[in-house]
Amino acid sequence: MISLVVNGKKHVVEASPDTPLLYVLRNDLGLNSPKFGCGLGQCGACTVLMDGRAILSCVTPVAQAEGRKIMTLEGLGTVEKPHPLQRAFIEEQAAQCGFCASGMIMRSKALLDGTPNPTEREIRQALAPHLCRCGTHNGIIRAVRRAAQEVKR
Repeated sequence: MISLVVNGKKHVVEASPDTPLLYVLRNDLGLNSPKFGCGLGQCGACTVLMDGRAILSCVTPVAQAEGRKIMTLEGLGTVEKPHPLQRAFIEEQAAQCGFCASGMIMRSKALLDGTPNPTEREIRQALAPHLCRCGTHNGIIRAVRRAAQEVKR
């Protein structure tokens, strides 16, 4: 049994300690925002926050998450009250197919938490581990910049 705190709620799951956190989030907890993209930690679609740091959940054993605070996109905002990053992604139409969006938003959240007013270069560096096959990178950068301005207010 492994005890997790995900999006502020405590969960106890029965999983092998080496099971990827991504599998537990999706299959056991029903959280579908982190996506299985490559399974190798090379695309960023599975990015979640662990203790405020962006991690790749497809290559993180669930045992490493025990006793840590995990946040997925489901814990960031709601339909009624979206987080500034979620709102900015919508306003900038930064997601086309949406497959990479959750990971991009979560890594951007970690960036803005540590660097409230990032430069375009800092945004690009932070998002470098992510792949967007739709080519919406410029919209994503605009969305992160917009959210940074909103968070500053």
